[in-house]
Amino acid sequence: MGTISLRNVRKQFGDAVIIPGADLDIANGEFVVFVGPSGCGKSTLLRLIAGLEDLTAGQILIDGEDVSDTPPARRGLSMVFQSYALYPHMSVRNNIGFGLKMAGLPRAEIDAKVAKAAETLNLTEYLDRKPRQLSGGQRQRVAIGRAIVRQPKAFLFDEPLSNLDAALRVNMRVEIMQLHRDLRATMVYVTHDQVEAMTMADRIVVLNRGVIEQVGTPLELYHHPRSLFVAGFIGSPRMNFVSGAAAARFNAHTIGVRPEHIALGSGPWQGTIELVEHLGADSFLHVSAGEAGRLTVRAAGGFAGRPGDAVSLAPDPASIHRFDHNGKVMA
Repeated sequence: MGTISLRNVRKQFGDAVIIPGADLDIANGEFVVFVGPSGCGKSTLLRLIAGLEDLTAGQILIDGEDVSDTPPARRGLSMVFQSYALYPHMSVRNNIGFGLKMAGLPRAEIDAKVAKAAETLNLTEYLDRKPRQLSGGQRQRVAIGRAIVRQPKAFLFDEPLSNLDAALRVNMRVEIMQLHRDLRATMVYVTHDQVEAMTMADRIVVLNRGVIEQVGTPLELYHHPRSLFVAGFIGSPRMNFVSGAAAARFNAHTIGVRPEHIALGSGPWQGTIELVEHLGADSFLHVSAGEAGRLTVRAAGGFAGRPGDAVSLAPDPASIHRFDHNGKVMA
C-alpha cells in the first residue's frame, strides 16, 4: 500500500507562512504531480511528506497511520532529488546497494535486489562503472535505482530532470512513466514544468503561494480550470486573456480562450500579425488585436501569412472561459 493523506498541513518559517493549510488524498499507485511557479511551496510540501521539514500544524498519514512526528527513515518512503547525490568513488552497483548495506541486509539479498533494479532501469551493463563514466540520464537512473531497491511505500521526486538537457528530459519522462506502470507504485513528483505535469500525471496539484488552487486530471485542468491562475499556468502556449470592453460583451470581467479555439476568418476581433512561429505541424500567430490585446492563435503548419498581414479572428463561443473580478471561473 502507499496512500498519503494531508490534513490541514501548515508550514511557516518565522512569520513567513509557506503552506497555510493543505488538504489532499493520494491513492495507492497514483502518479501525482505538484506543479506551480518557483516559490509556490511545492518542494516544501514534498519535504513535509518526506519528513525532511517539521510540520507547523496538521497531520500527514501514510497508509492511514499518522507519521507527523515520525523520522524520515521510518516513513517507508524513497526520495529522488534534483542533484543525483551519488558517491563518486563507488561503482553503480555499490551506489544502488549502499542503503541496503547500511541497513545490514545480507550480501546475497543486496546483490539480488541491485540486479533486479538494474535490469528494470537498463543499467546492468553499467554496474561496475563509476558515476563520472555515465551520462546525466544514466546517473539519474542510478539515483532512481537506489530508491527502488528499498521497496518503499511511495516514491518522492523533487524536480529530478532539471539538470538534464531537453532531449534527455523527454527520454527520462518516458522512462519514469514506464517505471510507474511496471512497479504500480505511488509516486509524488514535483516540477515547475507544466508540460512534464501534463504528460506524466494521473492527477495534477496546482499550487499558488502555498495554496492548492485545483486538483484534477491533466485534461480536467486544461478544459475546466477553476481560476485565472490555473488557466494561465496549464497549457502551452498559454491561454489568451481578454479584459475590458472586449470581455464585457461576454458578460465577464475577463475571458480566456486557448490558441486552438480562435479561428481565422470572419470574427469580432480585427488584428495585425506581428510574428509567425512555424513549428512543422502547427504555426502560432502572435496578433495585435486592438481592444482584445495581443493574442496567440494556432493555425495549420502550412499557414502562409506574414507579419503585417491583417486578420479577422473568431473565438469559439463554446470554448470561452469566463472569470469574475476575483479571477474565479463563472458558471
